[in-house]
Amino acid sequence: MTGPESEGTQVRRAVCPGSFDPIHNGHLDIIARASSLYDEVYVAVMINRSKKSLFEIEERIDLIRQVTAEYGNVRVESFHGLLVDFCKQREIPAIVKGLRAVSDFDYELQMAQMNNGLSGVETLFIPTNPTYSFMSSSLVKEVATWGGDISHLVPPLVLEALSGRLKKD
Repeated sequence: MTGPESEGTQVRRAVCPGSFDPIHNGHLDIIARASSLYDEVYVAVMINRSKKSLFEIEERIDLIRQVTAEYGNVRVESFHGLLVDFCKQREIPAIVKGLRAVSDFDYELQMAQMNNGLSGVETLFIPTNPTYSFMSSSLVKEVATWGGDISHLVPPLVLEALSGRLKKD
């Protein structure tokens, strides 16, 4: 056997966490870049029962699986609780996070330090592609709700799902 699974070779794993409600091109940029750096990349979709989501967790997982299928080394799973517990259960030593602005860094640095202190998991910050530096799922949903063109912000599959969902509500 050859490759990352062979004896004596450690599989390099990382996780890209988030709510992904919905996944957008900024998320996909970070996931794609992480998948080129690691053997396995987990996309950990956060379950937050106290937050009203547009898409159910199963729908988000399905959309993410479909739009990341081309990478081959991306796994999509849900999680609740502490991200470091998710990492520990799967032997994931690194969290990959995209940073859009300095304001993201302030919050994410505190989280990275807490996660490292709790479990030794490292956090790798990747600067967001400037094309996506303004994007958030909340902003995408808001623009879509008011009929704005988001076709350049999300994959076609997500655009279709988002359009269908907003017509129902």
